[in-house]
Amino acid sequence: MLLNARRIVAGALCFALALPGLPAAAQPVGLPSMGAASADELSPDMERELGQAIMVQGRLDPTYIDDAELNQYLTSVGRKLAAHAPNPVPPIEMFGVLDPEINAFTLPGGFIGVNTGLILTCESESELAGVLGHEIGHVAQRHIARGMTQSGQNGMIALASMAAALVAGLAARSGDLAMGIAAFGQAAAVDRQLEFSRNAEREADRAGLRMLYEAGYDPRGMARIFGRLMMASRLNEGRGGGPWASTHPQSIERMTDMQNRIRDLPAVHYTDSADFWFLRAKVRVLQGGDSQALRDIRETLRSEAVADQGVRRAAALYGLARYWLHREDLKQAASYWDKAKAAWPDGAPELAKLGIDIALARKDASSAVEQAQAAIKRWPHRQALGMSYATALQDAGRVADAQAYLRAKAREWGKDQPDVYQMLARSEDRSGGKVAARRDMAQYYLATGAYAAAAYQLQQARSLSTDFYEQSELDAQLHDVRMRLQDERNLLEKFKDVVPKG
Repeated sequence: MLLNARRIVAGALCFALALPGLPAAAQPVGLPSMGAASADELSPDMERELGQAIMVQGRLDPTYIDDAELNQYLTSVGRKLAAHAPNPVPPIEMFGVLDPEINAFTLPGGFIGVNTGLILTCESESELAGVLGHEIGHVAQRHIARGMTQSGQNGMIALASMAAALVAGLAARSGDLAMGIAAFGQAAAVDRQLEFSRNAEREADRAGLRMLYEAGYDPRGMARIFGRLMMASRLNEGRGGGPWASTHPQSIERMTDMQNRIRDLPAVHYTDSADFWFLRAKVRVLQGGDSQALRDIRETLRSEAVADQGVRRAAALYGLARYWLHREDLKQAASYWDKAKAAWPDGAPELAKLGIDIALARKDASSAVEQAQAAIKRWPHRQALGMSYATALQDAGRVADAQAYLRAKAREWGKDQPDVYQMLARSEDRSGGKVAARRDMAQYYLATGAYAAAAYQLQQARSLSTDFYEQSELDAQLHDVRMRLQDERNLLEKFKDVVPKG
């Protein structure tokens, strides 16, 4: 079925490029995975640029989870798998999506969204890695690019419609607004037109299984999660089973192929990381909902805390602490936090961050700083802890220390955690560093691919600066950003031209 271009460009997102933040106005939509590729028409660099353009809008989608802990964990699993991909892949970037449906989806250029529903369905880390490995398999085999550009495929029309809306955003009449679309929803619409062939699915199965094994995960996890999805939804008979299942149809033939390949591999005894269980508990609380849903979540976590032992019990207690913090009952939150620490004396960065969050909620900045200092010393590469440390420093009135720390971390993490630049910019703006604030906000937008927004911030910085050398630097930066913006517009125009007239 061809998608009408006017229907596809149905939702619009506006985002203000000012320092206070970005409002989200898109409607949540279910998210499948994208499809099959003609590398002659869509190079890896072009595919990455297209993915970045979609993600600029996607980060404004209300289902996008802006959580450094979760997204760093998912990305680390993805990159661990991708290191064993059969072909070169772009830097894998994974992010959480607040949606109870069992689903994961791949955007152009290696951006992969993971629904909360999928995380909660997985009963082991190897099961989660199995689904992610399958998605990365599609990236490695360039199924996405081929599916977008093969002549005669309806997906090209859907992609063109999405690009048309993005071009309209880049050409917004004023410099302080960019118009876009409900990006994840449109990506899902494209995906529904890009049905993978059975051969493509088999390729992704085999590539994903090999990555899973070579990365050290238990390959049986992939068979378990796929088998459970297949049985639950009767996929062989085409009767649904959720977005991921319906767009990744399992067959007895493919399942048998996977099981035979697993049988030929040496046995792997993989122990789930503590991160998996703690973040799975956090996701359960994040998924939230109305008061009844929250009560159900509380009861589920209570049952797990009683029935499970070790890290699983600690994670359930941690989830209960997160639940009570969400409900702003700090006494209960602290009580369950203490119980979780007692159940898992080895400690975990998630537990450490929760303690900082409770201290910040209590307005006890000195305790928050003390806890954060100890945490970043033990886990120096955990970005969420670093952000919490900077927040605690600012709350304690140590603004200069917070800014110095953020500047150091921006150099180290800025590419993977652009929120560091945003946090630094807001701190500089409050302390009177108007030019520096706008320069750092421009860096945030550059790191997220929002070139029009970056240009606007640099223009503001240029107008506020009175230093000749600084103005010259800003002029050079602005020229570079405008060139990148034009390149992006040219790329999107290529697809826009495919939209049928009338």
